[in-house]
Amino acid sequence: MNVLLALAVAVLFGSGTFLMLKHDLIRVAAGVLMISNATTLFIMTVSLHRGRAPIYPLPEDQPISDPVVQSLALTAIVIGFGLTALLLVIIFRVYGLYGTLSGTAHPKQEESPEEIAALARHQRPLQRSPRRVDAP
Repeated sequence: MNVLLALAVAVLFGSGTFLMLKHDLIRVAAGVLMISNATTLFIMTVSLHRGRAPIYPLPEDQPISDPVVQSLALTAIVIGFGLTALLLVIIFRVYGLYGTLSGTAHPKQEESPEEIAALARHQRPLQRSPRRVDAP
């Protein structure tokens, strides 16, 4: 069982690393998600100790499971979800500015920092309801 879990962690880490080395930004986000899941599985695999739930009163003659591992796994899941959401927002913004999801700039589409700033200034703002300003 331990060998199977170690193999699953290794495959997830390897696949995530392979995807992170690609130039497509969606694949990079998928690679980060896979590495995050591999980390969670690794944390659970390292402390694979079965026992009763650690609820008081604790049984004296039976082993209990460690609650720290469960909290670390839950924390790793939440951090991975937040990081993936942040990456997807950044990818959406890059696609809005450049119109591509490729991480490499094409020779015809390379722009100077001034042109990038001009593109960012000319983005259509969000539609907001007009505010009423009262004069004093």
